[in-house]
Amino acid sequence: MADVLFGQSYFLRFDPKLWRAMQPYPPLGTLLAAAQLRERGHAVSLFDAMLAGSEAEWDEALARTGARYAVLYEDSFNYLSKMCLSRMRQAALAMIRMARSRGCTVLVCGSDATDHAPGYLDAGAHFVLAGEGEATLAELMDRLAGRSQTPYEGIAGLVFRGTHGEAVRTPPRPVLRDLDALPLPAWDLVDVERYRDLWRRRHGYYSMNMVTTRGCPYHCNWCAKPIWGQTYNSRSPEHVVAELVHLKRTYRPDHVWFADDIIGLKPGWLPRFAELVEANDARVPFKCLSRADLLLRPGEIEALRRAGCRIVWIGAESGSQRILDAMEKGTRVEQIREAARRLREAGVGVGFFLQFGYPGEGLEEVAATRRLLRECAPDEIGVSVSYPLPGTRFFERVKGQLGSKRNWVDSDDMDMMYAGPFDTRFYRSLHVVVRKEFARDRAVRELRARSGALRPRDLHRGLSLLFHALTLPLARLRLRYRALVSRREELGLEPDLTPDEAAQPAPQ
Repeated sequence: MADVLFGQSYFLRFDPKLWRAMQPYPPLGTLLAAAQLRERGHAVSLFDAMLAGSEAEWDEALARTGARYAVLYEDSFNYLSKMCLSRMRQAALAMIRMARSRGCTVLVCGSDATDHAPGYLDAGAHFVLAGEGEATLAELMDRLAGRSQTPYEGIAGLVFRGTHGEAVRTPPRPVLRDLDALPLPAWDLVDVERYRDLWRRRHGYYSMNMVTTRGCPYHCNWCAKPIWGQTYNSRSPEHVVAELVHLKRTYRPDHVWFADDIIGLKPGWLPRFAELVEANDARVPFKCLSRADLLLRPGEIEALRRAGCRIVWIGAESGSQRILDAMEKGTRVEQIREAARRLREAGVGVGFFLQFGYPGEGLEEVAATRRLLRECAPDEIGVSVSYPLPGTRFFERVKGQLGSKRNWVDSDDMDMMYAGPFDTRFYRSLHVVVRKEFARDRAVRELRARSGALRPRDLHRGLSLLFHALTLPLARLRLRYRALVSRREELGLEPDLTPDEAAQPAPQ
């Protein structure tokens, strides 16, 4: 029996697009918090919503464990948790109510709870841990367990109801700087074999997740940072490699995802990491995230290659320098092109995150992004639209345009929740076109690079090329139509188009 049941509210089954993709990772932030609390003598267990069917399984876990304390500790390393999807919020509130009905003291930590603490208290949470949660959780649990007499008002980073029902928010807690002092994640609480089976049946390999850092010091004005703010702290290469060795020997992953916002920002970190990976036989193929400008520093890409990097994801965002500057991204289009070229020369793949719909974007800027995609030919892409989240300058700029819907339902929503350059239907059509163009061009590249006898994979590539080549003209026609209709509606005109208008060239 466990005193503390940890859980989180990101259910992969509630996100249809990612359920189809089936690349599940356990909630790493939750595992870290559970490991620290267990290290302090608390009996802990885990409810892993990632692979659960519904909130009912949480209720079953509460009954099975008989936990006195229910801790909904969201995985802040999962970017979808940071997006605060409304379906997952509904799940969290339902889980809070279930825990309260079983007499549990309920604690909540996460991006959405930090931004909207009163709503979580209204649902029944006793405490919201605002911001980074490990130290706050440890101090609060000592108080709840009778190990400390510190008043709740004296515990930094808490939100709770006061004597008269008001929301009391204590001063913010400084973020942890010595990340090496944290224990390794409590992987023993996870059904690793279930994850391994899902990954290998769908993809032929098994991937685990790690982090080397917390936070991001850059100033992209659409990026929400409710947990770590504008800070950036890093584990030492020695500490990271020790964990990598442990995972390799204990769980035998075929691949690792480093889920940091930016890996290896500190000068010299990546070369030292590569050196230690080689010295300790810790090499496991991995993917990670970085920035185009950082990858151009001498030795960075070579260090990634030596350490085992298979693909680096870059926040390219736009092919228009004007839009990048408006976002305060701090990178240049030329750096994106050069980073992609150097990665390819080093034999390392490249992925692009693309963002459409930022204020000021027109058809010319959309076309520039599509050209960048064709020129750089990344191996993978992620396509989204600008998403206003509290605490960002972008949110403050457009909040007067927001309606009742302020979060996507799931990751495939693509709703323009503010008065963007075009309407939602345009961007959904654009998403289809960009995906089809990318898939077609990648299939062409792969077939051209083929050597030797034909393999089943070549048939798949050929069919993919044929499908996207045949369906792309209609998708482009729909995009042209949506661009024209959206522009007419903006001008207050009837959406009916004349033949001349409908025949205008599609944006390229």
